[in-house]
Amino acid sequence: MSAPGQVIERTKKWIIEVVIGCNFCPFAAKVVKQQAIYYQVEESADLKTCLDSFLSVVKRMDDDPTFETSFLIFPNTFQKFDDYLDLVAISEKLLKQKGYEGIYQVASFHPLYLFEGSAEDDAANYTNRSVYPMLHLLREESIDKALENYKDPESIPERNIQFTREKGLAYMKTLRDSL
Repeated sequence: MSAPGQVIERTKKWIIEVVIGCNFCPFAAKVVKQQAIYYQVEESADLKTCLDSFLSVVKRMDDDPTFETSFLIFPNTFQKFDDYLDLVAISEKLLKQKGYEGIYQVASFHPLYLFEGSAEDDAANYTNRSVYPMLHLLREESIDKALENYKDPESIPERNIQFTREKGLAYMKTLRDSL
């Protein structure tokens, strides 16, 4: 079990070395440079506590518009990918129930991320394979603004898939696991 500070530092390293380093998200570097990311670690394995933490992150973003995005990190739970997908679905449903549809969006990252229909050993899964299970909360307004100035944003996922497959499974696994 790692201390929350270590979990956050390891997550930041993953964002810099993998997400930015591989250019999976061409918008991430700016947000990191601006220090506009909020990080929270939830150590509980209790689903209700984890969902309460999710809502507290939403509230934090409501209260502080300087945070463009947030990561809620779960180092001790949701190790099974299917359990994690249930968390993602419940979190998205909570956003709708609480009136946040169109305001915030959840992106999902997990150490065992598996795109629907892909093989477990497909290097493309590493575009979403993080060091811990986590929920990434983004402001939709910020996404829209970033996409206005980006030519052909629809090509980002295809470019990422091509990159990871060219690098190969061993490279992507070693890169992520080195963190």
